[in-house]
Amino acid sequence: MTFKTLISNINDIHNTLQIKALQSVSVNLTIRNYLIGHYIVEYEQNGNDRAEYGARVLESMADNLKHIKGMSTTNLRLFRQFYSMYPQIHQSLPDQLKIAIKIHQSVTDESKINLKVQANKLLTHLTFTHFVELIKIDDDTKRVFYEVETIKGNWSVRELKRQIETLLYERVGLSKDKNALLKSLESKKDIYNPLDIIKNPYILEFTGLEEKASYSESELESALLNHIEDFLLELGTGFCFEARQKRISIENEHDRVDLVFYHRILKCHVLVDLKVRAFSYADVGQMNFYLNYYKNEISSKSDNPPIGIILCTDKNHTKVEYATAGLDENMFISKYKIVLPSVKELEKFIDEEIQDIKVEKFDF
Repeated sequence: MTFKTLISNINDIHNTLQIKALQSVSVNLTIRNYLIGHYIVEYEQNGNDRAEYGARVLESMADNLKHIKGMSTTNLRLFRQFYSMYPQIHQSLPDQLKIAIKIHQSVTDESKINLKVQANKLLTHLTFTHFVELIKIDDDTKRVFYEVETIKGNWSVRELKRQIETLLYERVGLSKDKNALLKSLESKKDIYNPLDIIKNPYILEFTGLEEKASYSESELESALLNHIEDFLLELGTGFCFEARQKRISIENEHDRVDLVFYHRILKCHVLVDLKVRAFSYADVGQMNFYLNYYKNEISSKSDNPPIGIILCTDKNHTKVEYATAGLDENMFISKYKIVLPSVKELEKFIDEEIQDIKVEKFDF
C-alpha cells in the first residue's frame, strides 16, 4: 500500500459511512413521523378522553409538545396524513415497534398495499421531505408513478416538485412514446445528494443540530439588523429578544423572519422584517402570513395577537409600516401604538444608521 492509497482508502470509508449515517437518520425520522401519525389516529378514534379535546386535539398536542422542535399543528397534521396514506410503511418497522403498535384497520387493506411501492424501497430512497410532496397527490396511481420515477431517477425534492408542477404524469399518459419521454429527462434532472440531508430543516429539528441562518443576510442587512436589535432592546419598553432569521416551515415551504421579539408589556410577539429595497405592498402580505402563522402555531392562549414591523430602505427613501393581520385598528392605536416606537422614530433611526455604517463598502 502506498501513502496515496492510504489517504484514498480513508477518504472512501469516511464518505461511505458518513452517507450511511445520514441515511439512517433520515429513515428514523420518517419512521418517527409515521408512528406519531399512528398515535394521533389511534387517539382520535379510541382515546379515553378524546371528547374533551374534540376538533382541537392537534392544537392541544402542539401546545404540550413545544419542547420538541417541529411539533407544530401543521406538522402533526402532516404526520397523520402520512400514516393514513402509506400503510405499507408498517411492513418495514423493526419488530419491537410492530408489536408495540396496532395498525389501524382501515389502512391495512391488502389489495391497496399490493398496488403500492414496497416500504423498504420508499424508506431507503425517499426522505420525509419527498413524502411531504407526495402526500399532496390524492390519486393513488399518480402518486405511485411519482414514487417510482423518483426512486428510478434518484430525484431530489426540487426535481420531484418540478416534475409534478410540469404535469409529467399527464404528459406521459398522452405521449405516444412514453419511454422516450422519460429517457429525455435523464440529462436534465436534479440528482438527490445524500449529503444534502444535513441541511434539511426536518433533519435539523429531529437531531437537535444548530441551524446556521446567517447565509441569507447580506452584509448591509446584517449590519442594520444588529443595530435595529440593539435599538429596540435599549428602548427599555419591554422588548425581549427571541430569535434572528427565525425559520417558518409550512409543508415544504420555508420562510425566515429577520428578528423576533417578545414584548413583555404587550404580551405579544413582535416580528421585524428588513428589506434593503423599496417598499412593496406584497411585503405587507408576507408579514401578515408570518403573523397568522405565529398566532396559530407559536403564541400561547394567554398572548395577545402578534404585531409586525416592516422596514424598507433603498438609496433615496426609508419606509416603515406596521402590519397587524386584521387586528382591530382601535385596539392597535389604544393598546399597541402607545408602547411601540413610532413610524417616524424608526425611519429616522434607519436613515441615521445607514449614514453611520460605511455604506460605500456595501455599494449601496
